[in-house]
Amino acid sequence: MEKLIQITSGRGPLECQWVVAKVLKTFLEELKQNTIEYEIIHRENGDENLTLKSVTLLLKGKDLSLFLKNWLGSVCWIGKSTFRKLNKRSNWFIGIFELEDVKMIDFNEKDIRFQTARSQGSGGQNVNKVNTAVRATHIPTRETVFVQDSRSQLENKKRSVIRLKEKVMEVYIQQLERKLKETWSLQMQVERGNPVRTFSGTDFKKNFQDKSFKKQRGILKNELKNYKNEFI
Repeated sequence: MEKLIQITSGRGPLECQWVVAKVLKTFLEELKQNTIEYEIIHRENGDENLTLKSVTLLLKGKDLSLFLKNWLGSVCWIGKSTFRKLNKRSNWFIGIFELEDVKMIDFNEKDIRFQTARSQGSGGQNVNKVNTAVRATHIPTRETVFVQDSRSQLENKKRSVIRLKEKVMEVYIQQLERKLKETWSLQMQVERGNPVRTFSGTDFKKNFQDKSFKKQRGILKNELKNYKNEFI
């Protein structure tokens, strides 16, 4: 199972960008604890060091829906701004959303068509004599790169694969960003008064009550055990 998740400050101020960075750290820690694989496919840095406007992750694993149940929605941080000392606001909200109907690009070298050509411009004895340059085309997206850095055709081919993948992913990220802007109006509808998680303080202490079935069952067992002990 795969899911595309975005953690975003939206149109929030610098404080919200700081919260995104802190939430990301906690989010990644829990992913590791639950043996869920992840890949950060895009991140937009904030206006100050150690802040993020948004980050998009691809998650891979079992029971993702169950894991995300306690994450998707609005997240609140309660604390005073470290950027604006006189700001009286104490509640800062960010959003965590699943990006649906977004098709991931499956980049496969089998989908590349290679063509050789003579190098152009200055470049030594092989220029205009030997076909050492390589033009690589990604057939599904029709993106193309031309590489003539080396006198070795094999080396140019290797470099063309790397650059073509970077170019294809760059185009995909641009498409993804447009999708994010389109869905932002929907994201703004998240109820700020009912966050799925709450943190507080500069140490980002969790104020989250685990309401999972496993947790509640454990609490009930302890209560029953204590109840029986009273009658022994």
